[in-house]
Amino acid sequence: MPYRTKVAVVYLLGFFVDLINMFIANVAYPAIGHGLGASVSELTWVSNAYILGLTLVIPLSAWLAEKVGGHRVFLLSLGIFLVATLGAGGAQSIGQLIGWRLLQGMGGGLLIPVGQTLAYQLYRPHERAGLSAAIMLVGLLAPAISPALGGLIVDTLSWRWVFYANLPLALLALLLAALWLRRESSTQTRTPLDAIGLLSGCSALLLILLGLTRLAESDGLASGLVMLAGGLVMLAGYVRHSLQHSHPLLNLRLVLNPLLRNAMMIYQAIPGIFIGVNLVAMLYLQNQLGMNATHVGSLMIPWSLASFIAITFTGKQFNRFGPRPLLITGCIMQGLGILVLSQVGSAQQYPLLLLAFAMMGFGGSLCSSTAQSCAFLQVNDAQLAQASALWNINRQLSFCLGIALLSLLLNKLQENMPATLAWHWCFYLAAASALIPAMLCLRIPNRAIVRQLNAQKE
Repeated sequence: MPYRTKVAVVYLLGFFVDLINMFIANVAYPAIGHGLGASVSELTWVSNAYILGLTLVIPLSAWLAEKVGGHRVFLLSLGIFLVATLGAGGAQSIGQLIGWRLLQGMGGGLLIPVGQTLAYQLYRPHERAGLSAAIMLVGLLAPAISPALGGLIVDTLSWRWVFYANLPLALLALLLAALWLRRESSTQTRTPLDAIGLLSGCSALLLILLGLTRLAESDGLASGLVMLAGGLVMLAGYVRHSLQHSHPLLNLRLVLNPLLRNAMMIYQAIPGIFIGVNLVAMLYLQNQLGMNATHVGSLMIPWSLASFIAITFTGKQFNRFGPRPLLITGCIMQGLGILVLSQVGSAQQYPLLLLAFAMMGFGGSLCSSTAQSCAFLQVNDAQLAQASALWNINRQLSFCLGIALLSLLLNKLQENMPATLAWHWCFYLAAASALIPAMLCLRIPNRAIVRQLNAQKE
């Protein structure tokens, strides 16, 4: 097996473990809430803590890989992840669970950017659309299998086993990484750690997420606004510091690359919003309509089948059509799928739910696979590690913000209107948000990108 294929397999397995962790816990939220006496706002932090842990350590990925080598960073990350997974399964309170999820995210947070950098460096630019399609196709297995499997585990065993189920895959990833990845010596270039940038960036993110969470609570308006404002001020300071620093932790100037910037914005508005919609839908279908966890988890199967079609189409036709028509079509399809979801008012409308999740799967994955394919087209290999770190921070942040914003929206709607109407209006507004990225895509220079891809083939 060629070395670049081995690297891609290890990266894909790490990506798969990350997605399993993200999706398998959602369907267990009602059981976790009942077992640990947790509120809806506390339950959102079961996901937020994991995603926050991922996001906080990703900026260190390029620096750590430079210092000790990607091979060692990958093994260390998996080791921390395994320990934290055992802790999450054995948590005795919601606070303990959130703490272990934070550590679990920090352990898994280096898997994706380090693996992505190692893999993408071994493929030429015009070959990366095919690699991106393979990544997205393998990644589909997680949302296809984990919710249904998680629902079955919750119904037959307990919510604790949705965490223990990650252990075999993580152990396999650790074994393959130890056997296949070539050991790298630390670089002779001693780039200093931007400690101020790390501290200010992490503080900004933490304050913003805490502020959004407090705003979602009935008594948290004042404190939520203070934390949110503090986070935005801290973020502005972080950006200023990074742009002036000779060796910033993250090269924010890469965001000036229009393809990378547009792809990052698409991820915020489409996959990020879907994660929030999915969480709200899991609670709505179980708590309001009385569906069991197994049936709700199975809805990700049509989502994944439709995603498979969308990603396969992107891998084959991206170089022909370019990103703009694919992205606009995907935005519209996701918005329509959320609208269909909003029309479900009873458990007997299960076929309508299947249609809604299939439409969201096709639209969202058409957007995410296209964004993944075009994000690094104009990034050279020397900047790939930094671009990969930025991309994955944005990816994780999109999921975290999607959950926080949809939870905030739902709670505020429930304070001002009947419960059933609040759920539906939450879906209406989420569907309308898909129009924003669709309009932004009109600015993408589609013909120039297609010409560039065809020229690289020759």
